[in-house]
Amino acid sequence: MSAILLIKVLIQFQHLYLVEKSSIAYLHMIECCIDQKFKVKDLQHSCSQVRVGMAEILVVYDSKTGNTEKMAFAIAQGTKQVKGVKAKIKKVDKTNLKDLLDADGIIMGSPTYYGQMSAKLKALIDQSVKIHGKLEGKIGAAFTSSGGTTTGAETTILSILQAMLVHGMIIQGRAHDKHYGAAAIGSPSKKELELCKELGKRVASLAEKLTT
Repeated sequence: MSAILLIKVLIQFQHLYLVEKSSIAYLHMIECCIDQKFKVKDLQHSCSQVRVGMAEILVVYDSKTGNTEKMAFAIAQGTKQVKGVKAKIKKVDKTNLKDLLDADGIIMGSPTYYGQMSAKLKALIDQSVKIHGKLEGKIGAAFTSSGGTTTGAETTILSILQAMLVHGMIIQGRAHDKHYGAAAIGSPSKKELELCKELGKRVASLAEKLTT
């Protein structure tokens, strides 16, 4: 393969898949081009096998009064602050296992029910035993809305994170307060919504780093 043809293939690859020259996918293509045994069709096949494009964050939530839903949409807004990331937001009863498999990051939210997640969210997690091991390495995070202080918000978040850890997912904490995730008392305040946006941005940033 001539040097000119190699350059044309690389340029076509970069424009087609919208990847940066410093990305793993682009560097992989250079390695392929160095190996003169590769033909154009081999390089095109390699393109299809390399994960490129935007990282996807799935925000799954259960909400009866609308409080947790407000938090979910704020979290989704936060993910959009990171370039190269797209967000999908779904109610838990509209979420299937494929949604979990397709996402690079999964953020789950639930009202606080007796210090635990809701039955609907627990049902989705119980169903995920069918794909156990296939969520390993994905980013996970959690959020909740509760009726007051010391009413089980932390234990609710931890119950969600515990299930994610069993799946082998990656959990990123927060060093400065609000260590486990985002929580609100009743209808989320402006400050609590900002913390939700920060959570979304934090998860999106980590997902973007790990998928590019």
